[in-house]
Amino acid sequence: MDWLTEHKIPLGDWIGDGVDLLNDHAAGFFNFVSDVVGAQIEFLIEVLVWTPPLVVVAVVAGLAWLLQRSVGLVIGSAASLLLVINLGYWEETMETLALVLCATTTCMVIGVPVGIAAARRPWLFAVIRPVLDLMQTIPTFVYLIPTLILFGLGVVPGLISTVVFALPAPIRLTHLGISSVPKPLIEAGQAFGATKFDLLWKVELPHALPTIMAGLTQCIMLSLSMVVIAALVGADGLGKPVVRALNTVNVGMGFEAGLSIVILAILLDRIVRQRAHGRGGRGATS
Repeated sequence: MDWLTEHKIPLGDWIGDGVDLLNDHAAGFFNFVSDVVGAQIEFLIEVLVWTPPLVVVAVVAGLAWLLQRSVGLVIGSAASLLLVINLGYWEETMETLALVLCATTTCMVIGVPVGIAAARRPWLFAVIRPVLDLMQTIPTFVYLIPTLILFGLGVVPGLISTVVFALPAPIRLTHLGISSVPKPLIEAGQAFGATKFDLLWKVELPHALPTIMAGLTQCIMLSLSMVVIAALVGADGLGKPVVRALNTVNVGMGFEAGLSIVILAILLDRIVRQRAHGRGGRGATS
């Protein structure tokens, strides 16, 4: 045991040196990424905050009706958003919504193609599977250290950490959905002369859509779970009042901000999930 401890593998030093090397020689690139991504998020936040709250409430209620045709969902969506306005956390909610939308969009844009490629090439999934396990099991606070060094304080390190944490969900579920397409269905498409591209768009993706949509809802929930953690590195949103309430032991503020996060999570989940039910068929409930 003494020999093992005396000959410690300097893994932490290697990783630290690697981050320092990136920070020393690629600072311009990371600053550029931080400026571009930060500007996009700030623009989205300004649009959401500038839009009158009642207009946003009407848009969300209309979207809920369009996707589900449920009067209960429409009334619940409008009432819950009006409650957020009444509690005084509307601007923070819009900031959190912008962060979740950006993180979820990034995860789906990256995750779905990677999941499709992994389903088509089993060796690729065997290679990335340990990486996905690592991304999901490393404590989320660990992500903040290198992103904070490379991108500085603000919303960008929070967004990058959120993407890293939530990305495995759409990759895994897209891989699962594409891999579970019945072989007779694929063989029938090949018999009619379908190319690989045709099979993907007309057979595999429609069959896997419920599973992919489940990955989308999981991605949204995982992104919202990072809201408070992202606030520790300067990201705006509902995480800030939660952290402030924790520091001041303010139970009321913490409960109100936490309730606003729950409302936003339920709204996004119900609207997206209903869409999966409406267009994904029988597998949407899985």
